[in-house]
Amino acid sequence: MKKKWVYRFGGGSAEGSGKDRNLLGGKGADLAEMARLGFPVPPGFTLTTEVCTEFYASSKHYPEGLEQEVEAAMAHLGEQMGRRFGDEKRPLLVSVRSGARVSMPGMMDTVLNLGLNDQTVAGLAAETDPRFAYDSYRRFIQMYASVVLGLPHENFEAMLADVKAQRGVKLDTGLSSSDLVKLTEMYRAEVERATGKPFPSDVRQQLFGAMSAVFGSWMNARAMTYRRLHHISADWGTAVNIQAMVFGNRGNTSATGVAFTRSPSTGDRSIYGEYLVNAQGEDVVAGIRTPQPITRAAKDLMGTKLPSLEEAMPEVYASLATNLAALEKHYRDMQDVEFTCEEGKLWLLQTRRGKRTARAALKIAVDMVEEGLIRQEEAVLRIEPASLDQLLHPSLDPKAEKKLLAVGLPASPGAASGAIVFSSDEAVEASEAGRQVILVRIETSAEDIAGMNAAAGILTTRGGMTSHAAVVARGMGRACVAGLGSLHVDELQQTIEHGGLTLKAGDLITLDGSTGEVFQGAVPTVKAELSAEFRELMGWADRWRRMSVRANAETPEDTETARRFGAEGIGLCRTEHMFFQADRIVIMREMILADDERARRAALAKLLPLQRADFVQLFEIMSGFPVTVRLLDPPLHEFLPQTDAEILEVAKSAGIDPDSLRRRAQELHETNPMLGHRGCRLGITFPEIYEMQARAIFEAAVAVRRKTAKAVHPEVMIPLVALENELELMADLVERVAREVESESGIEVEYRLGTMIELPRAALRAGALAKRAAFFSFGTNDLTQTAMGLSRDDASKFLPAYTERGVLADDPFMTLDREGVGELIRIALERGRETRPTIELGICGEHGGDPRSIDFCQRVGLDYVSCSPYRVPIARLAAAQAALRPVKPV
Repeated sequence: MKKKWVYRFGGGSAEGSGKDRNLLGGKGADLAEMARLGFPVPPGFTLTTEVCTEFYASSKHYPEGLEQEVEAAMAHLGEQMGRRFGDEKRPLLVSVRSGARVSMPGMMDTVLNLGLNDQTVAGLAAETDPRFAYDSYRRFIQMYASVVLGLPHENFEAMLADVKAQRGVKLDTGLSSSDLVKLTEMYRAEVERATGKPFPSDVRQQLFGAMSAVFGSWMNARAMTYRRLHHISADWGTAVNIQAMVFGNRGNTSATGVAFTRSPSTGDRSIYGEYLVNAQGEDVVAGIRTPQPITRAAKDLMGTKLPSLEEAMPEVYASLATNLAALEKHYRDMQDVEFTCEEGKLWLLQTRRGKRTARAALKIAVDMVEEGLIRQEEAVLRIEPASLDQLLHPSLDPKAEKKLLAVGLPASPGAASGAIVFSSDEAVEASEAGRQVILVRIETSAEDIAGMNAAAGILTTRGGMTSHAAVVARGMGRACVAGLGSLHVDELQQTIEHGGLTLKAGDLITLDGSTGEVFQGAVPTVKAELSAEFRELMGWADRWRRMSVRANAETPEDTETARRFGAEGIGLCRTEHMFFQADRIVIMREMILADDERARRAALAKLLPLQRADFVQLFEIMSGFPVTVRLLDPPLHEFLPQTDAEILEVAKSAGIDPDSLRRRAQELHETNPMLGHRGCRLGITFPEIYEMQARAIFEAAVAVRRKTAKAVHPEVMIPLVALENELELMADLVERVAREVESESGIEVEYRLGTMIELPRAALRAGALAKRAAFFSFGTNDLTQTAMGLSRDDASKFLPAYTERGVLADDPFMTLDREGVGELIRIALERGRETRPTIELGICGEHGGDPRSIDFCQRVGLDYVSCSPYRVPIARLAAAQAALRPVKPV
């Protein structure tokens, strides 16, 4: 059967539907669905994602039969519109747009007004009016030259700016038809100068050139970066949508805009969006002109004098509101709609699931459950777990002193302070160096995606709340202030100026993306306040969740944060972190420098009450929940000074000989410390260390039990076990200490003993280890290193190349390697449960907070995940989603 490459839509019917997203892409599927349902959609057709696959598989050649299908579809489109492609009297003009199966706003290319040349523009001018015709022509030449011919967009913008300056006008709309005719001549001359060829006048050549450029943009740098950040497969490809043009630039009865059915910032149930009179859609999303609000209420809130769409075009607004309500009801989700009004008639150019902040996503999901649109489990599945990160971090302290610099549009909520940088590259470099920055631009474009991701916040002088900067910042969870037109940005001199105050690159500023305010200097922050919708939805998530969620924590502050975010215990208390505190590191070094066991025990005796006090606090905060304490893991040399300057400073403060300190540091030095004298190997060679820690744990448990009369659930975890005899020796040591404390206190000491599975041999011998271990905790950081032969500290030098070239789909230290490391987890799980059916199994590496790794943990049957405190809500939600999704093979 001959493969179909082109699917038509329009006129109340379509060859596809909303279910065909994988084939038609998100935009094509939604256009087909809207056309099928009778919404006012300009007719057109979609080239499938399979064309994209063939295009790249055949060295950018089209599959057999495609050209004929495209030409037939264009002829049919002309009949629907009463026009003909290339006709000199009634020319058909089209747009050529990308459309992947998931929205990638601004990442790929678009060409509008295609089909114009010197002959067709004359016909269009005679049919309509010259100003509109040549405005469309100059737009087409500029866009085609940039997207298809690869010429710098800025060259044409500079010519446009020169002509406006000569005419003394600020906006494009102030140019006359003769000005626009002159611009088209200048643009065509620039194309011929830069390429050595005239601008293409053959409309068929224009069409296929634009198609190739849009398919080609699937593999441009910004699209690849976006896919990597959002875990989108390159194999999906993009569709291309070719659609009859409708024109928002036909005078003051025409307009174009973007509307959301609910606020993408707050989730409030009101129309949110912007429009421009006498403009085309690219003017709104590109931020070249600052647009006007759609509703009267939004206009009043913003304090602008420009009329809203509701006031300027009440009939168009009423039609738009009706269509928006119908779209949201049909899709049962907040919609992001592009629309054009041509001489009073409304057209819907596309609809898609609207991108939103985490705060808005929670409110919309909870509200839609209350409205009866969706079920609770659907609401849980709709929230991107990682997006909750936006809600869990501080906002500006309302009591702090602030020096207001300026106020723009509140484009993406949140607060951020940082040093001013003016380019995407500078933002990336600063982030890699550990510096927090604010990316300041006149306007952002898709090329800025990497810098926007690296920056703490984004500030632009152009663009509105639906500009590129706003949409991308909201999706990334970055604070953004847009449209600050009163701020003068001099990228050449690396300065910004407002109200006579000049700041330069490197100066600190603070953004409040929720209010649009920009402050001079860094402003203190306060803890995030979690909304009622957050608590409601997390309650639903906990109802569906099977795995419990614990936290990796060892300080009272982190432990309290974890409990506040819903942690059900501590899954990893790294005791070595406790020894780095100022009052303990001196004693720890005294123990390490001791010449014999007696001296070591004397030093450890000083540490015992400090450790005990630590554990008392953790047990009290985690009242009734398990606390898993990992005994000392890192090699001892990590506690000693490394450089000569540090050695001299430490020796002086400790009153010891610097040479003795240097000699001991050299004795403890290891070529490969990650596989050296650490973990249970320390406990075997220096058992007194583990004895002290076990005693501190059990004495703390006894003390809390006496104080509160509540059960305490300590879990003692032995690290880096490879051999059964290692675990036997350490288990016996811990049991002996437990009985000693029990005898001394007269209170029964209850505890569980387990081990970390972080070495391949431990995973393979899990059945034998389970004879003494009541629980396994998979330390996936080290298990990934030892299973894959990677150093986490050094792999960053080459892992980006691996992911970019498809050698690895993901960084294995960020998302669990299911095929290799995951196989070891499955083996350990099966063999451990075969020996001890009741064994408890969890994960405590960084993967415990990664939603895709959590999905794996659910599917293989782990009992809990443990992650950093601020990722606990993310893990709770991800665990619920994993439990709700259909069971898939792992």
